[in-house]
Amino acid sequence: CTALINSAVLRNITFSKDRYDSFIDLQEKLHQNICRKRALVAIGTHDLDTISGPFTYTARPPSEIRFKPLNQSKEYTASEILDLYRTDSQLKHYLHIIENKPLYPVIYDSNGVVLSMPPIINGDHTKISINTRNVFVECTATDITKAKIVLDILVTMFSEYCEKQFIVEAAEVTYLNGKTCIYPELAYRKEKVKPDLINKKIGISETPSSLAKLLTRMCLKSHVTGNGNNIEIEIPPTRADIIHACDIIEDAAIAYGYNNIQMTIPKTYTIANQFPLNKLTELLRQDLAAAGFTEALTFALCSQEDIADKLGVDICSTKAVHIANPKTAEFQVARTSLLPGLLKTIAANKKMPLPLKLFEISDIVVKDSTKDVGARNQRNLCAIYYNKNPGFEFIHGLLDRVMQLLSVPPSKESGYLIKAAEDSAFFPGRCAEILAKGQSIGKLGVLHPDVITKFELTMPCSALEIKIEPFL
Repeated sequence: CTALINSAVLRNITFSKDRYDSFIDLQEKLHQNICRKRALVAIGTHDLDTISGPFTYTARPPSEIRFKPLNQSKEYTASEILDLYRTDSQLKHYLHIIENKPLYPVIYDSNGVVLSMPPIINGDHTKISINTRNVFVECTATDITKAKIVLDILVTMFSEYCEKQFIVEAAEVTYLNGKTCIYPELAYRKEKVKPDLINKKIGISETPSSLAKLLTRMCLKSHVTGNGNNIEIEIPPTRADIIHACDIIEDAAIAYGYNNIQMTIPKTYTIANQFPLNKLTELLRQDLAAAGFTEALTFALCSQEDIADKLGVDICSTKAVHIANPKTAEFQVARTSLLPGLLKTIAANKKMPLPLKLFEISDIVVKDSTKDVGARNQRNLCAIYYNKNPGFEFIHGLLDRVMQLLSVPPSKESGYLIKAAEDSAFFPGRCAEILAKGQSIGKLGVLHPDVITKFELTMPCSALEIKIEPFL
C-alpha cells in the first residue's frame, strides 16, 4: 500500500459552482494520468473546519477500520467498503491496489475521525462543498516525486481563489524515522539554453531577446545572460513537464507558431527504403491475387471462442494477449491465427458463387517473455478454399507457388517439405506440417467438420497458414 504523504491547506477559499466542479474534475484528471489511476498517488481533499490536527497516516487491519464513506448513509468496515464498491463503475478499478493486503492505509485526525482510506474513498465527515472555506489537501503516494508534482499543481491552480491570492499554507510531515518535511515545496529552478541551439532545432533565425520573449509568453520567465550566448529560464512549479532543453525548445516553437516556420528542402539527399517485411508482404499479395485468390482484411481482435473453442484448443495454450477491459465479447483477445477471421468472412458471404478462395497476409499477436512489452507481432499468410469438395490440391498448389516465389525449392535439407501431422482444427489424417530450412513454419490441410460447423459453414474447406518472416 502507499507509504508516503504530503499535504497543504487552502485558507479562505471561495468556491462557485464552476470552480467547485473544476476542482473535482482536476483531481480526476490528475488521478487518470500522472497518478496512473491512483496506483502512484491518491488525492484527498477535506473540509478542514470539520476536523482537528495533527493528522495520522497509518495502516490497520481491515476489521479495525470503520467509517461512513463519502455520500453513504451508514458506517462500514474497510472490508465491507471494498465489497460495496465492487460494482461501482468508477471505484471498482482501484480496489486491487489494497485488496488482499493484511493492512489497509487510513488517515485519522487527532480525535480519531477517519479522513480517508486511500486510494479508495474519503470519509463523508470531511466532505467538501461549495460552502467550504478551508480545504485540507493530502496526497498519499508510493512515488513522492509524483506526489509533489500533483500537490504543486493543485494548490497553485486553486490558490487563486483564496482570500489572499496565491498564498498556500504549508504543512509539516513527520515520518516514523524522525525525518521532517515541509510541503508544498513549490520549487522554482533555473535552466540555461543557448539561443543558437533553439534556432537550429526549430529552423528559425530569431535574436536571443526575441526567443526570451517567446518563452516568457509560455509562462517560462526568461532573460538573456552574458554576451547574449545564453538564455536563462525560470521553471515554475506548475511546469513539471519541463525536464530537458528540448522541452524548452518545443515551447519556443509553439510560441513562434508552427505555421510560421519556413519549410526547407533537407540539405542531405535521402531516399526512403521500404521496410523489408512490408515489401515481401506486398509482393506476395500481388501474386496470391494473380493466382485467383481474393484478399480479405479482418479484425486484429476477436473473441476467445474464435481462436480456442471453435478450433478445438484450450485458450491457455494459444499464448493469446487478452484485453483487460473488453467492451464486447467479439473483441476479447488479439488474434493468434488468421484462420478464424477468414472463416467468419466466408460465413458472411455464403451466398456468393462457389468456390470461395480467400487469403490474408497480416500480423497476429503472441505472448513473448523475451520482449519488453511481453508480446510480439508475427506476420502470417493464410489462405482457404471453400467449395462442395475440399479442394486440398488448390491449397497445396498455392503453397508450391508461394515457395517458388520465395526461391525455396522442394528439398529436405535446404528447401521445404511437408510431413503428416495432427491438429485439432484439421481432419484426422488430412493435415500436414510445413517445414522450411529445418524449421516448422505452419500447417495445411482439410478443416475438421466440427470447426466448419462452429463457424456456421456447411461445405468442406481446406486451409493453409504459414509464417513469412523466416524468408526475409
